[in-house]
Amino acid sequence: MARRRRGLSVDGVLLLDKPQGMSSNQALQRARRLFQAQKAGHTGTLDPMATGLLPVCFGEATKFSSYLLDADKCYRAYVRLGEITDTGDADGEVIERHPIVPLTEDDIEKALSAFRGEIDQIPPMYSALKHQGRPLYELARQGKTIARAPRRVTVYDMRLLARDATGFELEVACSKGTYIRTLAEDIGQALGCGAHITALRRLRTGPFDADDMVSLEVLESTSDSAGREEWLLKMDALVEHLPRLDVEDGAARRLMLGQRVQMSTEGLSTNSLARLYRDDTFLGLVTILVAGEVTPRRLVATTQ
Repeated sequence: MARRRRGLSVDGVLLLDKPQGMSSNQALQRARRLFQAQKAGHTGTLDPMATGLLPVCFGEATKFSSYLLDADKCYRAYVRLGEITDTGDADGEVIERHPIVPLTEDDIEKALSAFRGEIDQIPPMYSALKHQGRPLYELARQGKTIARAPRRVTVYDMRLLARDATGFELEVACSKGTYIRTLAEDIGQALGCGAHITALRRLRTGPFDADDMVSLEVLESTSDSAGREEWLLKMDALVEHLPRLDVEDGAARRLMLGQRVQMSTEGLSTNSLARLYRDDTFLGLVTILVAGEVTPRRLVATTQ
């Protein structure tokens, strides 16, 4: 007999403001317990030191979380000059100290300009990337260093927000896979004094931004489940960037049974994805095989 999953059948997306000092998984589990959800997952790890936007998916929404992993991001970070740590952030040990030479705003802007657009980054050892099945951070904690190939990422925009005698604050809009810790280290190297980040906050992930976040404290202070569920977005919020396809009952039933269906796909590209709806109810995703033919890609579980 299959083991019955404990908890409630909760479906939706929570835009959680992850607190500092907590891993993404710890934040996820606390949110899951608050909603008593059977199933939960997040859409991209934040370091324990980092705060800000962590989209959490409950129930059927977890089927579509992968479509947010490739999303662009936006961060605010404080870059501390003159010190290099083994992790690239304030959670690590200082391994080098250098004098901070007086820098003008033009000096900083000149250094930043070299890191806008497409750049190559070497991923940090303290990361979740794997080598022979093991996360790099595990090897780093053992004092091991593994050669890492550079990865091409894009910094769409990088703005200097403020500066002081010890460093400066940046806002960075970037592609997936960009390590802000590495970016800060590279900028520090370009300025000749080294650097690490002492604060990092994610402000945006794909279509979601910080304006709609909620903290664990607010959720915990909400006494009833209905009040907490008001913070949930519908699961199709994860795939709103895809075109919409509405179907009649008969076509919907066949698609939900895994069958291909002939129907109008005018305006949709071959081999592309579309959101599937029946009477404004989100049913999942389909693939446009050729003009006039669609097949199920990832569907919502339904008893209808």
